[in-house]
Amino acid sequence: MRRPYRFERLIAIALALAFALVIAGVAVHLSLQEKLPLYSPRGWYFLYLGALVVLVLALARWPKATLPLLSLLALEVGIGFGSAALYRNHWSDSSLFPRTAFAAFRMRWHPMLQAVPAPSPPDPDTLVVLNHNSAGLRGRERTADELRARTVIALFGGSTTYDPGASEGESWPDLVEQALGADRYAVLNHGVPAYTTVENLLQTAFYQNAYGVRPRCAVYYVGWNDVRNSHVRGLDAAYADFHIPNQVDELQTRRIGSPYLAVSPTLSFLLRLVVLAVDTSRPAPNPEGRVSAQPDPALEAIYADHLRSISSINRGRGVATVWIGQVMNRAELAENRFDTWIPFVEDKDAWTLVARLNGIAQREAAALGDTYVDVPVDAFDGGDFVDLGHFTPRGSRKFAAIVAPALAAACR
Repeated sequence: MRRPYRFERLIAIALALAFALVIAGVAVHLSLQEKLPLYSPRGWYFLYLGALVVLVLALARWPKATLPLLSLLALEVGIGFGSAALYRNHWSDSSLFPRTAFAAFRMRWHPMLQAVPAPSPPDPDTLVVLNHNSAGLRGRERTADELRARTVIALFGGSTTYDPGASEGESWPDLVEQALGADRYAVLNHGVPAYTTVENLLQTAFYQNAYGVRPRCAVYYVGWNDVRNSHVRGLDAAYADFHIPNQVDELQTRRIGSPYLAVSPTLSFLLRLVVLAVDTSRPAPNPEGRVSAQPDPALEAIYADHLRSISSINRGRGVATVWIGQVMNRAELAENRFDTWIPFVEDKDAWTLVARLNGIAQREAAALGDTYVDVPVDAFDGGDFVDLGHFTPRGSRKFAAIVAPALAAACR
């Protein structure tokens, strides 16, 4: 500010300080909400932004040297904060704003199922303890000899079967085994987050046995994830036009969420562009369809066909088939909003469509000679769920207590 004037230096300093104010304001806001742990990708991101600001100030005597740094700072702030704002306002399906936890990468890519659990021990830093055994199933390790000495019950479904809200020993599959008697029964959890009856059909056909032992009984707790395909125009019978390709990114099997890359939204964005250009597993296209509260006849016909196919495979092997009606948190669903998981159905209408699929499962079970377990949704309240449909430990206990007697009768 003294002769000879160097306004180019002043501009660099002013821009750096303006960025610093924005960064500090967001950091304080997140800290007050306890959403800025220092040892996390998000914490590293803010330290990285702070280092860029300090570097610009240190190099202000050489304004040309600050130009690339200011440009990088603008990109990192704009992409990080901007994508978070778009995602929060439901204008984007994803955000590049770094997370508060490291990507676990507990799923691996599979050429048929797109994503399967990778054998991995529990993460000691998480509140919910989840173990993937050597067979890629949720739960403790088993042996073939142990299973041959017991009645094996194989559970299939999506995340509501996987039961992510309960730790090992407290999930509803574990509690069912305890109720039936762990010395006589082995309940194996084949549930995988986001799986529909398409993946369950493939599991039944090719991956039903665990540790080389065939189950006595195959149990399916399904419905919610299939509803996400409601009103997709020209719906493929194997959900291959939307749901299946979406699994690769939904369950993070591309490995592009490295904690080191996540620190830089710009690098993450560039990597996604590279993936878009060269990866043969293409990102899922945005589905075409219409928002509707009405049942989707095309989906319901496909769903019924999946149930019949699963039942036929089991019958040919002498495996008893059991269907369990899906229950959901109706209090949470009552709000008039969209869950991005189901693109063409509002939350308030989701339960009606899930209940219709439950009715189809009950109808098909009766026609096929299978067992249907009608779990009363009125037995559950908001305290039994952590969100729209996943159980709290209390909900898992309640659910297990209801279904265990039915499984004992069906799986003798």
